[in-house]
Amino acid sequence: MTGRTARRRVLRISLPADGRPGSRNGRADLLAAEEPLGIRIGGQALTLTMRTPGDDLDLAAGFLVSEGIVEQAGDIEQIRICPGDCGHPDHEGNVADVTLRPGRPAPAGPARSFLMTSACGVCGRSGIDDLIAAFRYDLTADAVTVTPEVLAGLPGALRAAQQVFSRTGGLHAAGLFTPDGTLLAVREDVGRHNAVDKVAGWALRDGRLPLSGTILLVSGRASFELVQKAAMAGIPVLAAVSAPSSAAAELAADTGLTLVGFLRGGSMNVYTGEHRVAAAGG
Repeated sequence: MTGRTARRRVLRISLPADGRPGSRNGRADLLAAEEPLGIRIGGQALTLTMRTPGDDLDLAAGFLVSEGIVEQAGDIEQIRICPGDCGHPDHEGNVADVTLRPGRPAPAGPARSFLMTSACGVCGRSGIDDLIAAFRYDLTADAVTVTPEVLAGLPGALRAAQQVFSRTGGLHAAGLFTPDGTLLAVREDVGRHNAVDKVAGWALRDGRLPLSGTILLVSGRASFELVQKAAMAGIPVLAAVSAPSSAAAELAADTGLTLVGFLRGGSMNVYTGEHRVAAAGG
């Protein structure tokens, strides 16, 4: 495994503007790193995803939460990042091996039948029924409320906490907040679904599931798989700075999740669960 960033020499081209001449200069640029991470259970390959290195134990644990393979920290006996004995020197640091507790059944087959890209949250599934996991938490029973004023302040708080994005401009982020806007956790990745899995994995390993009474903010759009992952972690409110898909809104309505999109500046759209977005003091 390398670091979270990588340097590469680029040609910087600036066109003439405002009376200034154009230019072509070579310079070093900082990129967000992207490498494969294989996830195994008991030495058996489960999936391979492209991710930004870092928080890999959280990513592996969160993926298992999203797939319904584990429900609590005690379901995992051990997660280790495979050292040099994993069969190939190029794999060192890029394989997470999970040992489930005795009696906890492993999945009958691979959850993902082929390589996942950093944009793929539900790749390798056979149909919509297979996409919708058995949700364990009743989100309709979560009485949390959040004001529009608090929601409007979350994107700025998330951006301020994105350490790698500030250096590369190339990462998605997922931030978990309390109803008063306190940031509990933030994770970055080239894949938005990986960032959410890293938050869920952090919560699992810290004994915080279900994440009742929290708000999850994602830096991009809100897709079906992000709603699914939020519901699997027991998160009642999902907000995004961009648009949701129709399938995301339908699943949010079905599960009782509050879905907020286009959260920018002082405006937002509440697509489902508007009863949780209360007026200040109301």
